[in-house]
Amino acid sequence: MDVNGTVAEGFEPVRAAFARNFGLLGDRGAAVSVYRHGHRVVDLWGGTKDVDGTAPWEPGTAQIVRSATKGVAAAALLLLHQRGELDLDAPVGEYWPEFKAAGKESTLVRHVLAHRAGVPVLDRPLTPEQAVDPDFGARAVAAQAPVWEPGTDHGYHAQTYSWLTGELVRRVTGRPVGEFIATEIAGPAGADLWLGLPEPEAARVGRVGPVEAAEAGGVLKTRPKRSVSEAYADPESLTRRAFAAITPLPDENAPAYRAAALPASNGIATADGLARFYASLIGEVDGGTRLFRPATVESARGEQSAGPDRVLVVNTRFGLGYMLHGSASPLLSAGSFGHPGRGGALAFADPGSGIAFGYVTNGFRKSVTADPRAQALVRAVRTALERVTR
Repeated sequence: MDVNGTVAEGFEPVRAAFARNFGLLGDRGAAVSVYRHGHRVVDLWGGTKDVDGTAPWEPGTAQIVRSATKGVAAAALLLLHQRGELDLDAPVGEYWPEFKAAGKESTLVRHVLAHRAGVPVLDRPLTPEQAVDPDFGARAVAAQAPVWEPGTDHGYHAQTYSWLTGELVRRVTGRPVGEFIATEIAGPAGADLWLGLPEPEAARVGRVGPVEAAEAGGVLKTRPKRSVSEAYADPESLTRRAFAAITPLPDENAPAYRAAALPASNGIATADGLARFYASLIGEVDGGTRLFRPATVESARGEQSAGPDRVLVVNTRFGLGYMLHGSASPLLSAGSFGHPGRGGALAFADPGSGIAFGYVTNGFRKSVTADPRAQALVRAVRTALERVTR
């Protein structure tokens, strides 16, 4: 596999790990970008633009990044808080009165960000057509009764995070969440990322699909714990119901789906766009604006939820909208914060080292929070840092 792009001196282990991902871990097309103290030190891409095609991945190729979008959506709410327009300790119903229904009067804005709102499921799942209608989705979540008392426990809001965060942004600003992200986050950061893909950018985006991982002529299988497998197999479990809040699953390659704005799941970005976004959260970045003040960074990565996750059935850690370093989603260090995308993508910042990381792929594996390809690249970044800081 020909790997294209550049790495700064000392970051050669990232190039080697990226190349191995194609030979050993099933990558068909992917890119990785790393910034250090606001300067890009890794910019690599390889393979094909489409998971099922032959056209080469090019500079600027973008892909859907699934739940890595959640970190961008969280930034929208935290920016509003930073500006004094949104109180994290206010009830959601203060901004969105209809949300008070069915026992959710005490749900706070911070509960939404920390996956503690108690509404990871919908008793009546939405069709893909209903899901992309922000009014329909918001009404469904507002009417839903919580499955635990809000604020008392945590569980991953895999799909409902879309309407929770999107409607809060709309209620506070009067603007659609995709428009807010474009003008207040992606534009100032100089980041190629979109929530609601503009038609002129559509040609840059590759087709995505499932892949397996070939190793030594066979298949490298990741075997989850039995409890996790059982949860995903049980149609009545919170796990299955949370991911099935949209049923059937949308066609992620459909133009109408890509043009919609689902903050939980359908952001589209380049690897550089994700890395630049996180670099702009923690400091100045080449050609872009710093988005978060230091106090906001500390709020974002301050632990809000930890321990057994009622949806993912593993131990998870969340700050305000961001996954934190832990066994379920290893990042660079204990101070890192970011978000994976189910089956592939990963993006995060590590304020202590000044690292911002973005990885995107067109081939999705069965992993949920810790894809082996992304993890191999994170380990390589750690190795590189050991070299350049000696």
